Amino acid sequence: METIAEIFGKRVRSLRKQRGLSQEKLSELCDLHPTYIGQIERGEKNASLETIMSLCKGLDVPPSLLFENIGAVSEKTIPGDIYDIVIEMSENEQKAVYDIIKSIKAIINSL
Repeated sequence: METIAEIFGKRVRSLRKQRGLSQEKLSELCDLHPTYIGQIERGEKNASLETIMSLCKGLDVPPSLLFENIGAVSEKTIPGDIYDIVIEMSENEQKAVYDIIKSIKAIINSL
């Protein structure tokens, strides 16, 4: 089972990649060392509140986005597994998946 630090780190990595940022560029934006960014992304370090706020500033996201559904993800439920997959996708891919799920739900509801 993944730790919260690992889940949080994956979330940071995913958001960084979605924004086309290298670890080095994010570290500049956050005023953090690139090695520390890597350690956070791998779940090796627990980020302090100050670090979390710096990451939010560098990623241009609200803190809530970094913790959204983190409980469901850590419990490894089906929705958590789906979230793990979708969070790694681009915004356009996420919209496509959402549309597909809505269509499937409509078909199931019509049966």
